[in-house]
Amino acid sequence: MKKVLTRLGLRLDSPLTIAVIGIAGLGLMVAALAFAVDAGDLGRAFRAMAGDPVGLTISITAFFVAFLLRSMAWRRLVPTLSLGHSLAGIHLALGANHVLPLRLGEPFRVASVVRRTNVSFDAAASSTVLLRTADIATVLGIGWLLAPTVFMRLVGPWVFGAAVALFAVALAAGWWWRKAANATTTVRFPGPTAFALTAAAWLFEAVVTWHAASWAGLEISAGDALLITAVAVAAQVIAFTPSGLGIYEAAAVAAYVALGHDAEVALVAALTAHAVKTTYSLFAGGVAVVVPAPSLVGRLRLPKARPPRSIPPDPSSGPATTPPPSNEVVTTAAPNTAPRPVVLFMPALNEQDSVGQCIGRVPASVLGHPVHTLIIDDGSSDQTAEIAAAAGAEVVSFPSTQGLGAGVRFGLGHALTYDPVAVAFCDADEEYPPEELANLVAPILANEADYVVGSRFLGQIEHMRPHRRFGNKVLTRCVAFLSRTKVTDGQSGYRAFSPAAARDAEVIHDFNYAQVITLDLLAKGYRYAEVGITYRFRTAGDSFIKLGPYLRRVIPAIYRELNTTS
Repeated sequence: MKKVLTRLGLRLDSPLTIAVIGIAGLGLMVAALAFAVDAGDLGRAFRAMAGDPVGLTISITAFFVAFLLRSMAWRRLVPTLSLGHSLAGIHLALGANHVLPLRLGEPFRVASVVRRTNVSFDAAASSTVLLRTADIATVLGIGWLLAPTVFMRLVGPWVFGAAVALFAVALAAGWWWRKAANATTTVRFPGPTAFALTAAAWLFEAVVTWHAASWAGLEISAGDALLITAVAVAAQVIAFTPSGLGIYEAAAVAAYVALGHDAEVALVAALTAHAVKTTYSLFAGGVAVVVPAPSLVGRLRLPKARPPRSIPPDPSSGPATTPPPSNEVVTTAAPNTAPRPVVLFMPALNEQDSVGQCIGRVPASVLGHPVHTLIIDDGSSDQTAEIAAAAGAEVVSFPSTQGLGAGVRFGLGHALTYDPVAVAFCDADEEYPPEELANLVAPILANEADYVVGSRFLGQIEHMRPHRRFGNKVLTRCVAFLSRTKVTDGQSGYRAFSPAAARDAEVIHDFNYAQVITLDLLAKGYRYAEVGITYRFRTAGDSFIKLGPYLRRVIPAIYRELNTTS
């Protein structure tokens, strides 16, 4: 087995290997069951189920109540755990166990609680082990009490022994973890109430077995349904396949036969019950990922409510502020008549063929403010820095290439050292028009916006390759959806900021800035605006954007941004 996995490039401890084993086992079990079951009988059972909406509703409700009771039992062990989060954790594990082999869904229960509540890992892990221990003990006890001889014969001494051994190991592990957990969260041992709730859960779960037998054409008592459930569950001490498919059916059929029922019809009843449980588990597990809040997968959009930002107008960039009351004495210092600058910086990497022309197109002043041009040389290996300096720009060179996001991050910080009235940046490849800088900063100087994006799609596009246009449109729609804001150009390389926005802007990865800086500033409540600009595709140099690497880096950064902004 190990040699086969090695040849396939898999390791025994790899999650991919576990998934492959689970899928392979599931496929074999499905094939075996398909060969063994009578398709006609199975179809009739499913039609009977569909024709009995009341019975189906009762079965699903009873199955839900079973896990509600287990959630209440969990809360008996961890009193600080809310009912909603305990129910979500159990349902998440239930759904995962129907997808993963070897009962590997259980860690999802712990992960759900740890990530969504204040319960510590030790408390969540120890209480989970203790609760599963109570579950095993209860189902074994139910089976033995109902029919000790039949139960032991059906389950087999090796399964019973394995269950007892697992019970002992789990109890010891739970005890050890509980000691560690007590430092932060109180974890109790399962008491009579917890065991009673767990036992009641198995009673409700047996309702599904009882109805499934009826749909298959078998008449069984409530006690028989409980015994069949206990046998089927006890046999799954180690479920090699997702949801124990195959093992569940084999054990259930054995129980039916021991009670005097036909094996073929019993298989139909077992498959019907398993189908109901699996459908419920996958649906409930999916819901548990996002309900209750906070979602286990994290925030996927910016919140609707955002902190208000009331940025006072800048006296040097617009109309005077409201004068103080006439009864106040005001001492006025000699005014500084020199207008504050607008800083325009351009990140550049090997742009020797275009950087000089870009600098030459920067206006000397805009709206009464001088323009200071800054080139952030991202470790270029050509003459970018020398040409930029000769063209009259200030040049800051990185010793090695850091990435566009790193360049923008540095540029925003360095620009603030000039006490600017506004900060802007654009690419140094002549795709964006520096001469249109006034249009970009005008909303900021008028105190109408804090963050302005030059939109190519609101202006004039002289040339853009079709696949680039399509990609920009798709990504822009995504940014608009994620930000809950009307955005027409999410990837524009021409943007302007008020000093406050420039100071607060965070670029959380070095590769790029486009989406994350927008999400960051919008989440912080800064006012957003767009103005149309002229755009033409670069005629020199190479773009760093390649679709595959771009998406691989940008998508995780967007997720991280959505879940770190405040």
